[in-house]
Amino acid sequence: MPSAKVLEQKKQLVAELAEKMKNASSGVLVDYKGINVADDTALRAEMRKNNIDYKVIKNTLIRFAAKEAGLEGLDSVLEGTTALAISADDVIAPAKVVAEFAKKNENIYNIKAGFMDGKVVGVEEIMSLANLPSKEVLLGRLVGGLQGPIFGLALVLKAIAEKVEKEGPATASAPAEEAPAEESAPVTEEAPATEEAAPAEEAAPTEE
Repeated sequence: MPSAKVLEQKKQLVAELAEKMKNASSGVLVDYKGINVADDTALRAEMRKNNIDYKVIKNTLIRFAAKEAGLEGLDSVLEGTTALAISADDVIAPAKVVAEFAKKNENIYNIKAGFMDGKVVGVEEIMSLANLPSKEVLLGRLVGGLQGPIFGLALVLKAIAEKVEKEGPATASAPAEEAPAEESAPVTEEAPATEEAAPAEEAAPTEE
């Protein structure tokens, strides 16, 4: 019978694995029987390159962890040798890397099942994911699609800036050209009124 210390360690492993499975974008379980050291090393390097957490795990631990993570339906594939590939932020990467390796090594490496966004998926769904463009390609296409509108907006903004730069000095000088006309108008209109009022003021002493 396992000691209390061993049981506690297993409990901790299950809790950590359950947390990873619960928060993962996707994960793939594979049967790796027959894989040699060289191929396994190359596969693990490819997993690391794509930020995939890849480990050989006992079926019992996966079974308990899957139950804690709410991933029902994996029990039927948890037999034989099992390795688990998990990605925290890329839903496509685990399926793509595993599927490409399985195609080259179909007699020694087979996909069992997987999960995505908290749901268990079968081999067909995993292969469909594997056939999608990678995350980097999809982001590249998105950026490419946005470049057209952004480029057009940049041209419009540039045209507006150039127009303001050219028309700014002309607009600023307009009040200076109109100023003489505004100042001369009162002088022309008020001068006669002053000359007519003068005789009336001088005539007042004559009446006495």
